[in-house]
Amino acid sequence: MSEENRLGDYLRARREVVTPDDLGLPSHGVRRVPGLRREEVALLAGISSDYYLRLEQGRDRNPSAQVLDALARVLLLDDTATAYLHQLAAPRPRTRRRPSRRPAVPPATSRLLESIGLPAFVTDRTLDVIAVNPWAAALVPTVRVGENRLRSFFLDPAERDLHADWQATAAQCVAVFRRRLGTDVDDPRVVRLVGELSLRSAEFRKVWARHDVRPVVDKPIRMNHPQVGELSLTLSKLDVDGPDGLALAAYHAEPGSEDAERLALLASLTREPARRGGSGADRSPRPGDNRLDRSRPTT
Repeated sequence: MSEENRLGDYLRARREVVTPDDLGLPSHGVRRVPGLRREEVALLAGISSDYYLRLEQGRDRNPSAQVLDALARVLLLDDTATAYLHQLAAPRPRTRRRPSRRPAVPPATSRLLESIGLPAFVTDRTLDVIAVNPWAAALVPTVRVGENRLRSFFLDPAERDLHADWQATAAQCVAVFRRRLGTDVDDPRVVRLVGELSLRSAEFRKVWARHDVRPVVDKPIRMNHPQVGELSLTLSKLDVDGPDGLALAAYHAEPGSEDAERLALLASLTREPARRGGSGADRSPRPGDNRLDRSRPTT
């Protein structure tokens, strides 16, 4: 998304993923562009074609709330995406960006991560992992302190092998990333990350170009774990109070299900090496007694 025309870039991207069939429009003849034509969007939103063109080109950046709501309806945006559209059109205050610093996990969040009894980790607003308990590391080995979840999804083959629905899960990760960023996409870390992934991953370029914005959903994530086999888990996230945009993510299974039994088996397998080592310090994950892995600095 360009700094100069964020609203126009978003309108164009969303227009290209809505088909005439989605809105009950005739689709006869050869269409030179994917999705809807500008004229069709303008007609259905009740505005002139020239005005809509100015919006996409960035020559008019002050649409009314009524116009934005009409465009959201035509582009089939849900509540989250509609709020994002309004955010893009709002005036941006000129503020001096503070130097990047390493976010710290609040003590209460650290205690929760230790005692939650589930595979869990904490990320910052750019999806860098800043804390992880051992059970999460055993479930998803790519979840390591200092690693970025987007980078792992799109560049690490182990992540693709682990997730049975890798494509859908990766796309959801990108959409959640956009939602957490909001309009603040000019952070140097974000620019570097998006640039790197755009150069190295065609899949990322395709998903990023869609401009999807979605919250975390309680849709099962299917995994093929090398130790315990197939798992269907839910990933839930809790925002952490504070200015750093931290979130705690935890995997969990339906109580009493086979998935819950396999998750418990993974916890048991994770404890075995420490027991055999005779070190006297069992650092493995167990309900009520998880230890944090914060041994590596964040990037």
